[in-house]
Amino acid sequence: MPKYSELDIAGMKVKVSNLNKVFYPETGFTKQQMIDYYIRISPVLLPHLAGRPLTLKRYPNGVEKNFFYQKSCPSSRPEWMTTTPIWSESNNRETCYCIVDSLQALVWVANLAGLELHTSLSKQEDSKIPTMMVFDLDPGLPATIIECAKVALYLNELFMNANLKSYPKTSGSKGLQVYVPLNTPTDYNQTKELAYKVAQTLEAKYSNLVISKMNKKQREGKVFIDWSQNDEHKTTVCVYSLRAKEKPTVSTPVTWEEVEEAYKSKDSKQLFFTFDNILKRVDQIGDLFAPVLTTKQYL
Repeated sequence: MPKYSELDIAGMKVKVSNLNKVFYPETGFTKQQMIDYYIRISPVLLPHLAGRPLTLKRYPNGVEKNFFYQKSCPSSRPEWMTTTPIWSESNNRETCYCIVDSLQALVWVANLAGLELHTSLSKQEDSKIPTMMVFDLDPGLPATIIECAKVALYLNELFMNANLKSYPKTSGSKGLQVYVPLNTPTDYNQTKELAYKVAQTLEAKYSNLVISKMNKKQREGKVFIDWSQNDEHKTTVCVYSLRAKEKPTVSTPVTWEEVEEAYKSKDSKQLFFTFDNILKRVDQIGDLFAPVLTTKQYL
């Protein structure tokens, strides 16, 4: 039987269970440590979750066992849990998404073994208006995050020439992601088309390193610029989310100087962050991704 207890979160009782369950067998990292991480990182995480439809990637028995994606906010949710309905064309009905806009809500979804937090590029007010454009850099073996760093630098150079600011973060897995904040009127047709053209432009210029095609057989030794994430029906892993790898890694914002230094030194460890060192990092330098929430730019 599940072992239940309650946490006092800002004066509200939130039920949690099975806190001693090991989620990362290689390190012994438990569910209790996972929830504790999300509580401690919440001051910088919550602004990036607030108002955004959330898809949970749930690992009820840890990272080495089966997982599932959950878009619909569970019917067992507490009455104070914020949700938003979004029309699903594939299901021909509305899907009611969770909105994590409080620490209590964050602890509640974490207790569901919602290890990975995947957010929409839109906010709940209008699911058809992205507030940002994203490029997910995925290396095809033997390429690594170091090759992704080089491609990210190419992207940054292109955006600087277009007078656009961009912000890099690690995926927490094997690649990098580059975000271009917009926070101005646009739509997914524009962002997706432009993202695709950007990927094609870099592929034409650096064909030995970059690929824009989705065919996995053609990706060997190259970096796939995934432009297709710019879609109202897709989500990307939220900054500061844990990832279900061998160790509790975190999708971490980095500076362009750090990306360049990692590429020059060929040291992938410089772009590898776990839950413990990200907490120290945030204490020291704050939220490098905060500008993504407020910077206004026009395509």
